[in-house]
Amino acid sequence: EQYRQAVDELHAKGLQVYVDIVLNHMGGADETEKIYVKRVDPENRNNFTSDPFEIEAFTKFTFPGRSGKYSQFVWDHKCFTGVDYAHNLGETAIFSILNEHGEGWEEVIDTEKGNYDYLMFTDIEFRNTAVREELKRWGEWYLSEIPFDGVRIDAVKHITPKFFNEWLDHMRNLKPDLFAVGEYWAPGELPLMLKYIEATEGRMSLFDASLHHNLFAASKAGSSYDLTTILHNSLVSARPDLAVTVVDNHDTQPLQSLEAPVETWFKPHAYALMLLREQGYPCVFFPDLYGAHYTDKGQDGNEHEIFLEKCPHIDELLMARKRFAYGQQREYFDHPNCIGWTREGTPENEDSGCAVLLSNSEEGFKSMEIGKHFAGQQFVNLLNREQAAVTINEEGWAEFTVGAGTVAVWVSEKSAG
Repeated sequence: EQYRQAVDELHAKGLQVYVDIVLNHMGGADETEKIYVKRVDPENRNNFTSDPFEIEAFTKFTFPGRSGKYSQFVWDHKCFTGVDYAHNLGETAIFSILNEHGEGWEEVIDTEKGNYDYLMFTDIEFRNTAVREELKRWGEWYLSEIPFDGVRIDAVKHITPKFFNEWLDHMRNLKPDLFAVGEYWAPGELPLMLKYIEATEGRMSLFDASLHHNLFAASKAGSSYDLTTILHNSLVSARPDLAVTVVDNHDTQPLQSLEAPVETWFKPHAYALMLLREQGYPCVFFPDLYGAHYTDKGQDGNEHEIFLEKCPHIDELLMARKRFAYGQQREYFDHPNCIGWTREGTPENEDSGCAVLLSNSEEGFKSMEIGKHFAGQQFVNLLNREQAAVTINEEGWAEFTVGAGTVAVWVSEKSAG
């Protein structure tokens, strides 16, 4: 009830709600079953290292506390492709389950580890028609209980894309404008992401792991990074209509499984690229907006205390997106240490239009066109009001500047507030 009230309140405030769903695996089974399996080489999942043999495994989910209220469906070993624990042996390993749906893994796009269908726990068997139908029923039930606007789908690289074609079509029969974004985390491997988009026929957006890869590399390399390449091999460049851009997430933050945090000094650069350009659907990471503090184990096995700072200038950058980042985009990616772009603004967004410069080295300057309709107007740097204003000439051009290693967002002085 609290969940439903929270969603209703968010809708009342004009916000959409995307729910995070995990359809790849299940954990915490209620009962064990005796099942036939093969051991699997964890580094090459297509290599089975044993003949079939019987184990006892946690593969039966009856949800006794629910007493069949929401579903009569019983999940058993026929609903799963693999497990990671043999209860009778006390052995942790990857075991491929043998059932009528096949003796191997499902076909997935990613060939990492030979076949990356299996990730963890009891891996769901999407070749089983009954499983697919149950997940459709579950989706219907969830939407009937909570009027969400979209889904963030976990671990899609480990799930056959054929399933999502079927499931998303079903869900969109119920809610035609349902948004979907998949977590296909493949940094620097744009072809794999494009192959997944092709297989799902554009039904879902993907988080731009390749852009994050570039942002992380740029933050580590400093002035030696060529900023003109910052968008190279990114999803937002190849498929801007299906790219959800991120600076960091819960997996890339310190001490987590895909640890690769963008360094604090470069985060304003990263968010300017995400928030103030025409392409992509930006996703702001909670700690970048509010900060965070936590303790977790590092690779050395010791506990470490982590303090994540709020991203410098994030409030101004968000405001700049809301008020100024509209209209035609002109790009000036013409120097390895200083890049820029302008947004011309639109009549329906009063006072909109901005010029953005990024430097990862010394102070920089760039002559850029922002539009003749700004001729004679004074522009100020929203992120550094101490900088002298610049005047737009009669042709709609001006020489904009940026401080060493910083970001500058130039807007009309009369609208800067």
